[in-house]
Amino acid sequence: MSDKKPDQVVYNEEEEHYDAALKPYATSVGAPVITTQDTIAWKNTNIHKVNKQVKAKYDEFKAEYDALMKQFEYNNLVYNARFNFEPIVGEEYHLYKNKKEESFLSIISPSECNFEHLGSFRLNTDKMWESF
Repeated sequence: MSDKKPDQVVYNEEEEHYDAALKPYATSVGAPVITTQDTIAWKNTNIHKVNKQVKAKYDEFKAEYDALMKQFEYNNLVYNARFNFEPIVGEEYHLYKNKKEESFLSIISPSECNFEHLGSFRLNTDKMWESF
């Protein structure tokens, strides 16, 4: 009991020395005030940056999705059309609508035909139709 130090004295009993200067917190009334840093500005700035990055990535995915859906619609339109030949990869074909409102695929160009022209397409090596 006689070796007990007062409460205001910072003494490490395990290592038997004074270590007030080594503590990461204030150990006396006269010590400088420890204040927390203002991180709100830092958070707001970084939240804004992250939101911009997420929006840019979303816009990129949205554009890719829209292009994929457009390609799907073209393929659906052409593959559901009537044609009596086997299309050749890389060749140009034209999609028309006849008087019965049925779509059909032809090799005849729009300048040589009187049917309603719906679009011109080319079959790629993946067997997907590309509009041009």
